[in-house]
Amino acid sequence: MQEGKFSRTAYGVALRRAAHQLFDHPKVLDDTLALRIIGEKAANELRGKAGEAQGRFSRAIRAFMAARSCYAEGQLVLAVSRGVKQYVVLGAGLDTSAYRSPHANLKIFEVDHPATQAWKRERLHAAGIEIPESLTFVPVNFEKQTLAEGLSQSGFDLNAPAFFSWLGVTPYLTREACMATFGFIAKLPGSGVAFDFAVHRDLLNFKQKFALHLIAKRVAAAGEPFQLFFDPEQLAADLRQLGFTQIETLDDVQINARYFKDRSDGLRVGGGLGQLMCAWLAS
Repeated sequence: MQEGKFSRTAYGVALRRAAHQLFDHPKVLDDTLALRIIGEKAANELRGKAGEAQGRFSRAIRAFMAARSCYAEGQLVLAVSRGVKQYVVLGAGLDTSAYRSPHANLKIFEVDHPATQAWKRERLHAAGIEIPESLTFVPVNFEKQTLAEGLSQSGFDLNAPAFFSWLGVTPYLTREACMATFGFIAKLPGSGVAFDFAVHRDLLNFKQKFALHLIAKRVAAAGEPFQLFFDPEQLAADLRQLGFTQIETLDDVQINARYFKDRSDGLRVGGGLGQLMCAWLAS
């Protein structure tokens, strides 16, 4: 992300989630605020692009965006059932889960770059979306401040478990920064993290490599290039080394089986766009 400017990829993701509300039925992710937060002008422009939205690549990206949010929100339900009372949205962008949360007594922390967070607050105000009392904004410039510092200064309890949603972020990080975040979470027994990640090109087939090339080209053009790719098995092993004991990984086949089975419209994710993972620590 360019210094002093909001994340263009975060806006692109918000447009995809909004498009899912308009063009896909039934919805995998029922986000009642997705269209409001992008603004009336953008929503109307989106409605005029129904034909473009039905392109194979656009549908595949939209499916992945919807599935990963649905996955993270489902894992949050599991976290709450386990007694977790802190929810952290890392790299929140225009994510709306905090404003749709049905979970009473859940403290929510949205972490993002100050410029993107200021832009989001403008979007919330313009859309008339109320900020719940349970939500705390945590502006963090990772070049000047650590995640632990930002959260601890914002009322986060470092001695209590939390659930972390970390979507659309890891591909843009260095390996050191990514593993440092996992290391921070690993110090909070009983916590969990749901995230997506890009798979190393050497592990992809030709079609998957082509899909990855297309999405990587788009984000690079927005000034936010991919730089981190994983071997899923090695990533799981690295997380176990940090202390995570329960790890689930979903590739494109498993994502389609869970979220897009027997759809009449054929909506599904395509290989190369990423995989989902959730990792938990023992209490």
